[in-house]
Amino acid sequence: MATEFTPWMSLLGGVLIGLAATLLMALHGRIAGMTGILTGVIPPVAEDSVWRIAFLIGAIAAPAVFVSFGGTIDFAVPVSTAALVIGGLIVGVGVFFGSGCTSGHGVCGMARVSPRSIAATIVFMATTFITVFVTRHLVGT
Repeated sequence: MATEFTPWMSLLGGVLIGLAATLLMALHGRIAGMTGILTGVIPPVAEDSVWRIAFLIGAIAAPAVFVSFGGTIDFAVPVSTAALVIGGLIVGVGVFFGSGCTSGHGVCGMARVSPRSIAATIVFMATTFITVFVTRHLVGT
């Protein structure tokens, strides 16, 4: 499986994520961790669910707007549904025990120089490197 290198799209995406995280912190004093935002809109619903719902709608609508302006999103899932479910469960356990997700720790926590977030991000990245190496070079998918 080849991975496409898209530096300009990656840069733009990173800038937009950083801008959204900065505005959320500046305007609401909240961290843009997607897991924390999502858990505030499922029962029991958080008191501040309005901004959470708006944030999630924006995260879902942004790709649709991109495509409506002629952009394309090449997306392929090279694994089975069972592998996706197992991977999702593993990520869910990691998010629970890590007290946050990659966006909360990796984007916002590291920007605040949080030692816990730096450690969590190192673990995320090391696990990602190992997983990609194993699946691409040892298992052969």
